[in-house]
Amino acid sequence: MRPARALIDLAALRHNYHLARARHGARALAVVKANAYGHGAVRCAQALADEADGFAVAFLGEALELREAGITHPILLLEGVFDATELDAVVRHALWIVVHHEAQLRMIETTPLARPLNVWLKVNSGMNRAGFVGDAVAEAWRRLQASGKVADITLMTHFARADEPEVIATPAQVERFKAATAGLPGSRSLANSGAILGWPQARGDWARPGILLYGADPMPGEGNGLQPVMTLESAVMAVREIDAGEPLGYGARFVAERRTRVGLVAMGYADGYPRVVPDGTPVAIDGRPGRLIGRVSMDMLTIDLTGHPDAGLGSRVELWGRQVPVNHIATAAGTIAYELLCNVKRVRFNYIG
Repeated sequence: MRPARALIDLAALRHNYHLARARHGARALAVVKANAYGHGAVRCAQALADEADGFAVAFLGEALELREAGITHPILLLEGVFDATELDAVVRHALWIVVHHEAQLRMIETTPLARPLNVWLKVNSGMNRAGFVGDAVAEAWRRLQASGKVADITLMTHFARADEPEVIATPAQVERFKAATAGLPGSRSLANSGAILGWPQARGDWARPGILLYGADPMPGEGNGLQPVMTLESAVMAVREIDAGEPLGYGARFVAERRTRVGLVAMGYADGYPRVVPDGTPVAIDGRPGRLIGRVSMDMLTIDLTGHPDAGLGSRVELWGRQVPVNHIATAAGTIAYELLCNVKRVRFNYIG
């Protein structure tokens, strides 16, 4: 069997959820959109079933997958509905929905519903991607109430730069949110992962931890005690030696400066490991620090075994996880941990904890 796998530590997932809830000090929706950031939405939701106050997904299909798997908790649709016909399923499955633009508001006003909705009304406090602005927030709130089709309204916003503690954008967004919602009753939800960890003034009635649940710290320094949930690993499948001056792999990017012992590893960009990482990108070889050499191929990559005399066929290679933080690989690839985690595919998924 090909040794490439993603090992998912559900105990670490629960640890991170408890940390988020304790830091925020109130209820928290565990964000499991995009297949739980690539970790498996159903398995992650089931692992948090005795812990979480509820879940958040992007759209209706993701919510229905959880309902079909027996998840009975509140589930919030962060994108809301895309057309009025989805409202019937929202009601039947007792889902919560975000309302962030005029067309969604009109759908509620004009569609007969069997039961009233739980709505999260989104405020655009400065990200300028979705939500109502300024006086339009109170007007939307009044229209929802007047429709007679809403049981509860939570007021929410989303931060653009909460993962940048040196930037004042987040406090400014908090103040805009407070101004837009002044005098309106209802629970408040502001804090995403970065705000939970770095901005106490952004705490409200509901938090929405996402990336932090999976152990990728969004804040500089990574000093918040998160535990990585995914370990992406494989094994050495072949070993060879090349002389000084010999090239390795596509494009001959790596040229050996000395006689080099090369390990061939069953992992490539078709599995979700980024093709663009440079020579020297960290790996762990049988628990010891090592480095990638040569360009990542579709199904394979190569590592330097020269300083690892005991390593050979079958040696375990961690691409990211407890020893090699996924944020370090994301930096090497010029991207973010979110993208790497969401892109993992084709490998076996094994769950522990």
